[in-house]
Amino acid sequence: MWGTCAVTKTLNSPGPDQLLTRRRLMLAGAVLATVGVGISWVMSLSAPRTDTAAKGRTRRRAGKLGPEELLKPGPLPDLAIGKANAPITIVEYASMTCPACANFHNKVLPVLKEKYIDKGQVRLVFREFPFDERGAAASMIARCAGGDKSLPLISALFTKQDEWAQAKTDFRPKLFALAQQVGLTRQAFDRCLQNEKLLKDLVALRDRGIAFGVNQTPTFFVNGTKLAGATIEDFEKAITPLLTR
Repeated sequence: MWGTCAVTKTLNSPGPDQLLTRRRLMLAGAVLATVGVGISWVMSLSAPRTDTAAKGRTRRRAGKLGPEELLKPGPLPDLAIGKANAPITIVEYASMTCPACANFHNKVLPVLKEKYIDKGQVRLVFREFPFDERGAAASMIARCAGGDKSLPLISALFTKQDEWAQAKTDFRPKLFALAQQVGLTRQAFDRCLQNEKLLKDLVALRDRGIAFGVNQTPTFFVNGTKLAGATIEDFEKAITPLLTR
């Protein structure tokens, strides 16, 4: 099993509070620069603060929300597969550029779907947790696909992750080729990548995940309890006791 993708990797390794703020600013700036949007919105974000009070607030914010809040609506509608009344809900936080997330979607999810989701026992809720500009751009395109096209596009993006996420040159043509498969025109694609509100909502969705204690991808919650691993065996151990109650 591939390892998780840590959100807080950095060359200088500053404190976690500074990293989260810096990642937020870097993400917004990089995506907007990539898609050609003006910098006014980026400049409106508050700069990182290093005073003691700000550090304390950041520490309290991380992990402050309890499991009872996990299924409440966030900044964006949830993307989900499985019956809405399934007795077990798995919430996944993932980055589109995370290899471990691709590994889950390409290898583990099909087994999970066959054994539990298709039988009405499990519902999987997918939530974006972008921490780089390519991941954010891919998430934006998947959201803009809309309706029943978002999740199939997410699946295709994970399947072809090596092609677009690791592209040595401009990644957007490869991203557009995948978006075309679900009907996005060039105009819709370009307009989507210039949607400042959507980007802001994605960052807010990620920040809400941080409030649940998410600090790496993928992170899973099974009926509100954080899962330690992401293999099919890990899921079986968490699911089986809940089904036999």
